Amino acid sequence: MQSRSFARSTGTEGLHRRYGGSVAAEDHSQATEKKEVLAAAFFWLTAFYFIYCGRPGDFVPGLSVLPLAKIAAVLTILSLVLSIGRSSRRLRDLPREGSYLLAVVILLFASSLLSPVWKGGAFFTTVDFAKVFIVWVVTFLLVTSLRRLRRLIFLQSASVAVISLAAIMKGRSVPRLDGVIGGFYSNPNDMAFAVVLSIPFCLAFLLTARSMARKFAWVIAIVVMSVALVLTASRAGFIDLVIAGGVLLWQFGVKGKRPYLIVAAGLLCAALLLGAGQRLEVRFQGIFESGSTGEQDSAHESYEERRELMIRAISAIAKYPLLGVGPGDFVVYSGMWRDVHVSYLQIAVDGGIPVSILYLLFFARGFANLRVLSRTKDLDHETILFVGALKSSLVGFVVGACFAPEAYQFFPYFTVCYTSVLCAMAKERQLSSTVEAKRSTSITRDFAKAY
Repeated sequence: MQSRSFARSTGTEGLHRRYGGSVAAEDHSQATEKKEVLAAAFFWLTAFYFIYCGRPGDFVPGLSVLPLAKIAAVLTILSLVLSIGRSSRRLRDLPREGSYLLAVVILLFASSLLSPVWKGGAFFTTVDFAKVFIVWVVTFLLVTSLRRLRRLIFLQSASVAVISLAAIMKGRSVPRLDGVIGGFYSNPNDMAFAVVLSIPFCLAFLLTARSMARKFAWVIAIVVMSVALVLTASRAGFIDLVIAGGVLLWQFGVKGKRPYLIVAAGLLCAALLLGAGQRLEVRFQGIFESGSTGEQDSAHESYEERRELMIRAISAIAKYPLLGVGPGDFVVYSGMWRDVHVSYLQIAVDGGIPVSILYLLFFARGFANLRVLSRTKDLDHETILFVGALKSSLVGFVVGACFAPEAYQFFPYFTVCYTSVLCAMAKERQLSSTVEAKRSTSITRDFAKAY
């Protein structure tokens, strides 16, 4: 009996009970407490993502009069403050891109206070934009597992798919779906931009779905979003889709050895262009010359107007290189009541050259994070798919930013945050493995000394 008891105590279970039991129990207790405390904050964070991406106020009567996004953001911050000290991450753990984003917000506030055009308008534009930094920080601190990250990405992707379906149904007779949905979706180019940034995530969910029903749902979502993009007749959105889609097919179709995705994408693109691409074709023709149709004339005028806005933006940057004309104030300064349709010029003319440099550094960090993840060993299959989707989404932003004023839209900042979260989780996993290996070595050494 004694020998069997001794053998059990010297086995793996015995080592755990003798040396690691109390530590494991303590770790489990802390993990449970942390999960319970952060659950409320994460709930309100998901509420903010749902409200910002899904715009329920546009569909539920009475909700539009409530500041839902502000309420969700305030409750998220409050819940986070109450849980400080119990999160596995601290503010000092924020990566470099978080510091870049904070510096952008601070400089934009300085620009608004010294705006030569309209201080009040610039200030409130900056206040609205500053929310993205708060959400960025809260997302980084609270999203400590792939399950939570999937939930946020799901909310963004599913929301854009539902918005696209609603826009198609409500805007059957509305040219380019213009103004069918409120918020940033009201502009056809902005809607196309949101679609391009979200389709890669839909494909990642499609490839990770286990049931045929979910796979079918994500196929429908991709088709609906693609139809909505073509109906917007956004030239920038289509170019963006072709380039970002090429990166996506390279990641998932060529490198992932799924040739059927390339065939399916080609068939979908051909069907969309044949069925609903006539307006898009006319708008592309309008780049080069005016035509006999009003649509082509309008497209040509739009092209000429955007070229003139770029010239005036460059002139304004040369005149106000340090702090710009103030966030959102170029619309007034230009005299044309339009934003310059290049995000890089938009942020430079609004906030100055230093802000534009920080802006570029911020998004460069997103690609740096993806390079780190691509070199990380032992990533699970699901994480690898989302890394590929994030790369395509970021490429979509970099390309789309050349043709659209998207400097203040939140989606690109969310994408960089997703890369930061995945990097942090990979580092934490490596650190945990190192600590576990040291603990195991220590237990073995203590056992050798005892027996």
